[in-house]
Amino acid sequence: MDTSRILAEAVKQKASDIHIAVGRPVTYRVNGRMVMIDQTLVTPKDTEEYMRSITSEVHRAQLDRMGGVDFGFDLEQGVRFRVSCFKQRGVYGLVLRLLPKEFFTFETIGLSDKVIDLLSRPRGLILVTGPTGSGKSSTLAAMVNYINEKYDRHIITIEDPIEYRHEHKKSIVTQREVGTDVPSFSEAVIKSLRQDPDVLLIGEMRDLPTMEAAITAAETGHLVFATLHTTGAARTVDRVIDVFPAHQQPQIRTQLASTLIAVISQALLPKMDGSGRIAALEVLILTPAVANLIREGKTHQIISELQTGAKYGSHSLDSKLVDLYSRGVVSYDEALAKSYDPGLFIQMATQRDPSAKGGSKKPGLFVGR
Repeated sequence: MDTSRILAEAVKQKASDIHIAVGRPVTYRVNGRMVMIDQTLVTPKDTEEYMRSITSEVHRAQLDRMGGVDFGFDLEQGVRFRVSCFKQRGVYGLVLRLLPKEFFTFETIGLSDKVIDLLSRPRGLILVTGPTGSGKSSTLAAMVNYINEKYDRHIITIEDPIEYRHEHKKSIVTQREVGTDVPSFSEAVIKSLRQDPDVLLIGEMRDLPTMEAAITAAETGHLVFATLHTTGAARTVDRVIDVFPAHQQPQIRTQLASTLIAVISQALLPKMDGSGRIAALEVLILTPAVANLIREGKTHQIISELQTGAKYGSHSLDSKLVDLYSRGVVSYDEALAKSYDPGLFIQMATQRDPSAKGGSKKPGLFVGR
């Protein structure tokens, strides 16, 4: 198949990703599963042709120099891919992610009213975390779109590459791409503070300078959204603190305790009815008690605050997974695999359904949605 047919097939199949690797047929990820639509093996010549059909000279130069390049690619109006081209074992490989045409609703994502209320805050730090492919970008895009539609703000997004395109609505939206518009995340954040921003979206806090800049921006009167590849609120807080040298960590704990608004950690699971995937969210909304735990370095106790903080809008990932399983939305095995604490998940699932322990959930035992 030529490139246009491969991309069109991804749209038709409602695939989330396309994998093109030498020695294997073109493979699509559909509802979390790898699917091949034919048995034609991809050759080294094929991957080079596919690469050249969607890359610019600048992209190819970076690919040759660095061994890989990431960028956004528009197939047609409203159809956009995030592309990663790379070298492996002396040949080219490609992975393309199909970005949804429209922003997800908060109801679809599973964000509560208490979380939505946080988006009106004038300052602070909101972290959206999870493994690669867990839907962090979609959640952030929905949040930015909500602010764009509801408030008159200057929103600056810093991404690598730009994924969702935001039009000016009630807000002004400036989107900067790392490697094209600005050399690094940290440089973009620092420079953005001179551009009269109200809201900053940082595509990824990859290093210490970016984390420093993000915390400083939140401290100085900006609402900052950022992502990390962590699972769970407590691990996220520890990850941020541990990046800093030991002598700075007490100060960072104090800064986080005063600037952090919420941590949203998410995972994507296939639905049992085969209709797609659903997000399971862990939500930690900062309360004085949680802020005190962060300040005193007792982040291991955050788990107990998650379990008792429902009135503030907080809940653990495992409790959400048990809820999805008990309603027949996801299988026992999938929920267990994504759980933060498998032992606790098994205990809670067994309390809800004594037949769950040690076995897969059968469809129809609970009324699913």
